[in-house]
Formats: sequence, C-alpha cells, structure tokens
Amino acid sequence: MNSQQVITELQTQGLNLVSETGASGRKGGAGPSDHKAITLGETTVMVPVYTDGAAQSPYSLRSTPTGEHLLVKDQQPIATLNFPRQPRFYGLSTTDGIPYWKIALLHSHNVLATTVLQTCIRYENRKTACQFCAIGQSLEADRTIAQKTPAQLAEVAAAAVRLDGVENMIMTTGTPNVTDRGAAYLTDCATAIRARVDLPLQAQCEPPDDFRWFERLHTAGVDSLGMHLEAADPAVRAVIMPGKAKVPLSYYFEAFAAAVKVFGRGQVSTYLLAGLGDSKGTLLTVSEQLIALGVYPFVVPFVPIVGTPLAQHPAPSSEFMYELYQTIGQQLNQAHLLSSDMKAGCAKCGACSALSLFEND
Repeated sequence: MNSQQVITELQTQGLNLVSETGASGRKGGAGPSDHKAITLGETTVMVPVYTDGAAQSPYSLRSTPTGEHLLVKDQQPIATLNFPRQPRFYGLSTTDGIPYWKIALLHSHNVLATTVLQTCIRYENRKTACQFCAIGQSLEADRTIAQKTPAQLAEVAAAAVRLDGVENMIMTTGTPNVTDRGAAYLTDCATAIRARVDLPLQAQCEPPDDFRWFERLHTAGVDSLGMHLEAADPAVRAVIMPGKAKVPLSYYFEAFAAAVKVFGRGQVSTYLLAGLGDSKGTLLTVSEQLIALGVYPFVVPFVPIVGTPLAQHPAPSSEFMYELYQTIGQQLNQAHLLSSDMKAGCAKCGACSALSLFEND
C-alpha cells in the first residue's frame, strides 16, 4: 500500500487506539475534530481516534518491546508509526492563570490553532446550527474559554514559537454577528500577535458584509484567509447548515474574488467536507471553479463527531475520497496552486486531508 492509500483510509476509517500516546488529541471544537496527530515517515496527519467508527477500524497500533509503534491493518504490520510529543507550551499558564492549552492547541506538529470566539449566534438553535459542528462541546467540558483576548493569544503564540518551533498559526471563530462575522475581532487578535511575534497567520470567518475587512485583516498581519463552504450543493447546505446557508454561494464567490485581490492567488482557501451529501460531480465542479479563481479547495473527509446531530452520519468511503483527491490534485498541479505555497492555514498544514499528497502526481 502506498502512503496516499494508507492515509486516505486512516482518515476515513480512523485508528483504533486503545490507549493515549504522544500529544493530546483534540475532542470537540469548531472544526474537524476527535482526531489525534500521527506521523508516518515524514508526513504528520490528523486521524480520527475518538469516534465510534474508529473503534471498528481495521487499523490499530502495536507497540514492540523496544518501544516502537507499528501501524497494523487487519493484524498485519504495515508501517512504523510515531506520535508528535506533547508541546512544552502546554505546561504554562497566562499571567491571569489560564493554561495555555485552553487558549490554543498544537495541530499536526508545527501549527498553532485557536478558536478566538468559542460561541456562535447559530449554535444554540438547532434550526440554524451547522449539524456537524461541536464548537460548544469543548467549552462545556472546560477545555477552553469562551473568548481569547488578543493579549492572551499573543502571549501563547510567542511561547509556542520559542518552546516548540511552531511555524504558522490558524485563528478561526464562531460567528458573533451577521455584519463583520468575526473579522473585526480577528483583526484585533492579529494585530496583537504580530506585534509580539513574527508568525505567519491565517484567519477564518464567514464572508463579512463589507469586503474592506479583507484589507484590514491583511494590514493587521493576516497572511491568508479561509472562508469555508463545507458543502457546495444548495440543497445539502439548506439541510446540513440551515443558518449558514442563508449566505448564498454567489456571495461566497464574490467574497473569494475580492479576497484573492487582497491576499493573492493561492492565499485564500475554503473547506469542503466531503461526505455531507455533495455528489462527486458537485465537489469536482466547485473545486474547478475555486481553483480558477485562485482559491484552494481544501477537501477533507467528514468525520462524525459524538454529540452532534450528525454523530451517526457515515464518513465517506476511502474510494470516494481517493477519486476526489486524484482529480483535484491534478487540477491543482495544472494550475500551479499548491498547498506548499500557502503562507499559513489549514491547506498549508494539510494534516486533516490527504489532498496535498496528490498534488504532484
């Protein structure tokens, strides 16, 4: 089996991990979650380990007497597996006594990620909430705080760079309003972080009502921007994300075009969660449209998160994802729109998807 196939299968089927090893995994939260970072060869990826599906996965872990970890499929060892270590900055607390790991988390092995506002105007109402979202779970479990201040984020970011060699940072947010949709607060946070440490930043929010926020974010020090569609078929969006679907695809594409003018080609991206209901044809068509605009379509397999309305919704098949990756990877290659050229963000990290492994085929 090649690494493309193994990682695609791991991210759709999960890893049956009996005991915790390496850095803490991520449970709940604002984005793809219930994952843990693992390293295969030179590639670090996020793999579902806390889901119901992972418990049934053909992939498991076997430790040797010498302390090596072997990735096992159907009881047969297929590769050596490693885990990123627990970051040093997790052992510190802010000047106001909050553990750093409640402010920001390590993703993959070199990316700092935070949800600056852990609440959303849509989350508490199931008539408007995104059905896959678990943004409130980590708050309810006291694994984070509702609002990270710019000063706290700057303090943690500086420590993560100093102690753990973090190379870029992702700031996402729950949607606080229907006007700037979080862009204003992200601007404040970026200003504080960049005043403290030279760290490439990605900001993520819904398209704001005024595209001048893109200039403000960029001036504040944001290097790349994520505006996430999650699903592309309007009918699927209406069911899966009834509140967010009120912002039509046409407006997203206007925002993408405006953002590319500010941040540059290849520095704007969007999440597409494959498996929510979009057909392969829909995902390929919208990816082609995005690439033509200079927007990176970060295609990620949907992971059902325990406690959400879609907890029993199946993950996409490995075959479905592999076919998507092959075609979209070829499109990205032909357009010279590569994840490695992005300055910061989820596509730059690439750990939640196998797409980057297909860019150079």
